[in-house]
Amino acid sequence: MRAQERRKEIVAILMTAAGPVSGGALSERLGVSRQIIVQDMALLKAAGYEILATHTGYVIKESPLAERVFKVRHTGSETEDELSCIVALGGTVADVFVWHKVYGKMAANLNIFSQRGIEQFMEGIKSGRSTELMHITDGYHYHTVRADSEATLDAIAAALEKKGYIAPEK
Repeated sequence: MRAQERRKEIVAILMTAAGPVSGGALSERLGVSRQIIVQDMALLKAAGYEILATHTGYVIKESPLAERVFKVRHTGSETEDELSCIVALGGTVADVFVWHKVYGKMAANLNIFSQRGIEQFMEGIKSGRSTELMHITDGYHYHTVRADSEATLDAIAAALEKKGYIAPEK
């Protein structure tokens, strides 16, 4: 894993964690030394992330990234293309969620920001270990997407619209 990709993964982990994440846990999960994690934290802080070091681990207060929720609809065979469209334009697919008429909101954290992440996700789906949430709502689902700017999110929206993936709002 390259340094830039590792730092994106650190941000994704901190943003979805229920509480503080220790440097040791991060170094073990990412396969690097604790000192590398400390250096990554310094670089992330310099890049504008508000990361706090507590006695129980690191927490992130807010992301400087722009964020938007997209309502989309497509077939299962188009999932990889949809994710690739978002990632190729610089987006991170933070999560997926559906609104079920009985269960309410059902969500899963994804944190997909690279082609490798897309491949891992698709392998899990194709292997039959699981199915996509969208199948319980006739293909309709939502993604929270994060990017470096509103302009990037606008480009992602335009690309998804061009491919016919944006679902109409009712």
